[in-house]
Amino acid sequence: MGRWVLIVTVLLLLVGCSMNEKAVALPNDLPDFVQENDFKSIDWDKKAVEFGERGIIGNEDKSGVIGSNIPSLNTQKWMWHLWGIEEGHNTKLTIVGYHKDSKTVYPILVDGWTIGLGGPVNGADAHTPSSVKIPKPGEWAILLYTNGSYFDTLIYDINE
Repeated sequence: MGRWVLIVTVLLLLVGCSMNEKAVALPNDLPDFVQENDFKSIDWDKKAVEFGERGIIGNEDKSGVIGSNIPSLNTQKWMWHLWGIEEGHNTKLTIVGYHKDSKTVYPILVDGWTIGLGGPVNGADAHTPSSVKIPKPGEWAILLYTNGSYFDTLIYDINE
């Protein structure tokens, strides 16, 4: 009998803990290829760092941004750089912002979720300028998808 009480207690504890975990809030217009599991696998300790001679901040030899070194809650210009893209002119870049504390997904591009990439610049294989608007302060994961496939995640603290 004591064994069953212990098993039931552990099960109730596990159910209670999982019910307290807030679900990721996904907007209705989020592209279909973006999945909730993409947000659960974020490594929040892998912060974006500055690299190269142009002040690019991101993950070296993968992706980075010029303009994110002065993060702001106001609309600003960011230039995205990607490495490992073979034909940048035929590639669509989807940018998905995820706010850590609220577990909410936002489009951070002023004009929607997706933009086209241009050719090589600043040593990157592809690039594109954009206007971004970060909706609230905090820690952000910026998930990047190329032509509907996950590409990389950039982690930024944006508090002003």
